[in-house]
Amino acid sequence: MTTVYDFKPKLADDSEFPMEQLRGKVMLIANTASKCGFTPQYNGLEHIHRQFKTRGLEVMAFPCNQFGSQEPGNAEEIGAFCEKNYGVSFPLFAKIDVNGDGADPLFRFLKKEAPGLLGSKAIKWNFTKFLVRRDGSVFKRYAPQTRPEEMISDIEALLAE
Repeated sequence: MTTVYDFKPKLADDSEFPMEQLRGKVMLIANTASKCGFTPQYNGLEHIHRQFKTRGLEVMAFPCNQFGSQEPGNAEEIGAFCEKNYGVSFPLFAKIDVNGDGADPLFRFLKKEAPGLLGSKAIKWNFTKFLVRRDGSVFKRYAPQTRPEEMISDIEALLAE
């Protein structure tokens, strides 16, 4: 697999989502959790989604319970929480693992293409974010503490390519 377009992650309703349908879009992909200190970043993700969607940005959230069991709910509970508390209108995917033997294939690819600090492939915490170019290649990984608003200049640069 050479680009994100080769993957078909599952949406919250367990249906496949062929990433191929986003060919030509810039993507912001994050592993998320509802009970994390970084959870308020959903506000920033939603703001960016609304600000740049018409220019070709797709924001995608992948709930993960691997870090401090901070995403204990099922898909329906996660969706209701995100909509009620943050007005999330971008896609929420099925809950996944991002590390270990059971890591989702998309996240294995993202980690390989954009290693973390000191070349680490592991995701360290919730709200690690990946920005993907229109050609499906990974542009950059962002640390959990990087707020979505701090990514705007990179997003604008990729949208202009």
